[in-house]
Amino acid sequence: MTETQWLLGFHLVGAFLFVSGAVAVGVLHSLALRRERPSEIVLLLGLARSAVAVVGTGALATIIFGLWLVDNRGFSVGDGWISAALALWLASVVLGAVGGRAARRTRYLAERLAAGDDRPSDELLRALRDPVARLLNYGSFLAPVAVLALMVWKPGT
Repeated sequence: MTETQWLLGFHLVGAFLFVSGAVAVGVLHSLALRRERPSEIVLLLGLARSAVAVVGTGALATIIFGLWLVDNRGFSVGDGWISAALALWLASVVLGAVGGRAARRTRYLAERLAAGDDRPSDELLRALRDPVARLLNYGSFLAPVAVLALMVWKPGT
């Protein structure tokens, strides 16, 4: 195998981790929305936290091997499709980090409620359904999908 094939392989594994981790986070959060007991919500949001680690690992691998691949293949970060992909990657990471803060606060609230009487709470349900956090998380998921499209079609090359 050539160096380019190795780099591409690791880059694709990173992309798979990035996107599949994001899907897992979304699914677990959606399942938490369907629960009322704080203890169940804590469990699901705790699992989502593990999936966030997968997202982070994938994000790191995609950027490291992606930039290495750019250099290896003789592309430039100034190429339009690469610049757009980098901007979308950064947007995804930032949106996910900001949206993740709200999820962390929601998990802490659920932990406190679960340690108490473990009864359904309107405050917890409002926190889970926070439209701003949901918009940030949707954006953090859609950005890598757009990056994937750029990587496949490489417009302008």
